[in-house]
Formats: sequence, structure tokens, C-alpha cells
Amino acid sequence: MSVKTSQSGARILCALEAIARSRPVGVSELARLLDTNVAAAQRAIATLAEQGWIRPAPGRPVRWELTARIHAVAQHAYGSHDLRRRARGALEALWRETSESVLLIVPDEGRFIVIDVFESPHFLRSAPPVGLVVPPRASATAWSMLPYMTPERQREFLGQPPDAEMLHRFAETIARGYAVSRGDVFAGSTNIAAPIFELDGLPIGAVLISVPNDRAGPGEETRLGTMVLAVARALSRGSVSGRAKWLSGTAPT
Repeated sequence: MSVKTSQSGARILCALEAIARSRPVGVSELARLLDTNVAAAQRAIATLAEQGWIRPAPGRPVRWELTARIHAVAQHAYGSHDLRRRARGALEALWRETSESVLLIVPDEGRFIVIDVFESPHFLRSAPPVGLVVPPRASATAWSMLPYMTPERQREFLGQPPDAEMLHRFAETIARGYAVSRGDVFAGSTNIAAPIFELDGLPIGAVLISVPNDRAGPGEETRLGTMVLAVARALSRGSVSGRAKWLSGTAPT
């Protein structure tokens, strides 16, 4: 027997996501984002505020922003993630050796999510927060994992088959084992990522180092890329040889 879903519950969850993406946001703007009426948006806001998920932002008119509760929940969720638990030691060792920000990123329903961060001790640093949604196209994260996904999964992230520029990025990743983006996510930041593979040969995450451009010359970029790749391979459950290279049209072995 099927269970009927709650439309009001779904609307409240959509409202929480919309406020997270667009914060701070007013009632009328939220109604537009949800494609609903103002009364429904007001009910969603009242419920979220009563339960401590959102609060009024400073200033007038009244607009709404997230409270810290979302971060506490995220930490509990990410803390129970198997890959995060087993990767922590390796990520910390990489962080200590490089003194740069080290991140663990996983794919999740057509997007990439940062689930762990070791922040660089340098005054000038690049340190994306836990919970950050990473762009599915112009990022080292995407270029490191997408080449090894099935065509169906690639379309889930990209919304369409990879174009010529994306295929070029895929080829670069496969050739050297890691991907590099310069200023594509954050201006002035170079990101270097390598994929972590499960036994089936498909990527379950990526190790990423984020470095200010001033500290990421060609020689340093290669050095860090080699280190990131070594950590990602150590965290992979299977062997690196025989990985699926979907852009060549071959199936995994």
C-alpha cells in the first residue's frame, strides 16, 4: 500500500533550500521562487522560523536567512559518512605536509558537496566551507569525477551530454590522473582534484587541494597534483588500472 506524500511538508523543504540558495530572501521573493502564493510562502517561513531553521536578517524590509542549525545537522550527517571517516587520517596528513586547504567532496543527486575541510594555516588561503555546493561544470571536482561516470550520470550532472570543451577536460584528467581549475569556483584560487574509486570502478568522491594562485606556479601545481593523486589512489578500494574511460565509449573492466 502506497503512502501519500505531504505537499505542505515538501513545500517547507523546498522553502528551506530556496532560502539557503538565495538568502536573505523576503516573502514575495520566496513565493516567486517556489511558484506559489504569498500565503503559502508565509506559512512555510513561519514553520521554519518556529522550529529554529531560519531567522530575520538584519535591516528592513524583513528578509529571512538560515540559522546555524543547518550546519549542526550537516555535521552530524557528514560525520556518519563512511568515506569521510576513513579518509580523515589521509586528508590530515596531506594538510600537514602541504599547509594548504584540503577538501573531501562527494557526488550527490546531480551536484557535488564538500563534506570535510582541513583549512590552511596561512593568512592568505582558500578555504571553502563544509556543505558548499560545487559547480557541476567549471570545477576541478567535476573534471576529476565526471570522466569516469556513465553517460547517464554525466547527463544527470550536466543536464546534457559533455560538449567538446568538457571532453577536453576529461582527456586531461585521464592523462595525468588529476584535474586543475584556476579561478573557476573562487577568483584567485587554484584547485587540484583527484577521484576516489569504489570497487566497481566508479568515482565516489574526490580529494582536492585549494591554493591561492600566488602559491600555485607550474612546478608547485605538479607537485601538489602528484600528492593529491597519491592520496586519492590510497583511498580507492580497487586498483587504478582498468578504470572506465567513458568518453572513449568503453565499458568498465
